[in-house]
Amino acid sequence: MPNLSTPTMTSTPSPLLAAVADVNTLLRHMDARVLGKPEACRLALLAFLADGHLLLEDVPGVGKTTLARALASALGGTEKRVQATSDLLPSDIVGLTVLDPQTSEFRFRPGPIFTNVLLVDEINRASPRTQSALLEAMHERTVTVDGITHVLPDPFFLVATQNPGEFVGTSPLPESQLDRFLVRTSLGYPARDTELDLVRRGTMRDDGSPSPLSPLRVRALQVAAAAVHLDDRVANYVLEVVEASRAHERVTIGVSTRGAMAFCRAAKAHALLCGRTFASPDDVKAVSKPVLAHRLRLASASQGFSVRREESESVVEDIVRRVRVPV
Repeated sequence: MPNLSTPTMTSTPSPLLAAVADVNTLLRHMDARVLGKPEACRLALLAFLADGHLLLEDVPGVGKTTLARALASALGGTEKRVQATSDLLPSDIVGLTVLDPQTSEFRFRPGPIFTNVLLVDEINRASPRTQSALLEAMHERTVTVDGITHVLPDPFFLVATQNPGEFVGTSPLPESQLDRFLVRTSLGYPARDTELDLVRRGTMRDDGSPSPLSPLRVRALQVAAAAVHLDDRVANYVLEVVEASRAHERVTIGVSTRGAMAFCRAAKAHALLCGRTFASPDDVKAVSKPVLAHRLRLASASQGFSVRREESESVVEDIVRRVRVPV
């Protein structure tokens, strides 16, 4: 997992000072609820700042849902949760048109996707048809039901979890859907002292306290991340890494243009997390694994999510090592 530096506020303009202070506030809110996983908290917040979506992939019982709920409570706004199962229907997520017996007219009944933060737990347990119901929402922030397009709340942020290595009753996410997640990360087992504290407490649940910031200020952080300067040399560096992924001998499908754009947004969000107004090559390298690894199709991918993740991250590391860093 990349080393996401703690935001600093030295030598920065006053608008950025306010944004970095708010980022620090949100991180403290999350760190108090997800013990011993500051890097995972920073990556989760980075995904939101870059106007993307987050995929949490890890073994059961290490706090994926806790992290998702802590992020949702930090961001404020409305939050809804969907537990994916094999019999979950697309209409259970996006909503459906029903007949109003009082007016004898058809009315649209919105589903849980009409929220600011949507948590889809164990997304790979849903059928491919139900998974595909999320594609339009993830990319265009709209859903279409019976030919009518409905706009989702702004911001809209999807957090999905899945357990690696479980194949009975699961449908792995296709590349087209993985490409719409800006960040994929994992938590891993906690350190022993942290796990001992959790055992004593007897719970990993978030306390549900409200966001320390208003929804307007939280939304402004996405605007601040988008305003971070991206020099032409850094943009070219991003594209060279992307092009190298397409030419690597162990890769059959490299990073797409959409992935390259997400890569730039993530680098800018990382710069904001570090308290800077400009993105540097170090930001690009720091976010390369969580942003690029799940977008690669390897020539000889091993069976199992966890192994495939390690292999793809190793390939990303090799790609970045081969590309010359601009000076």
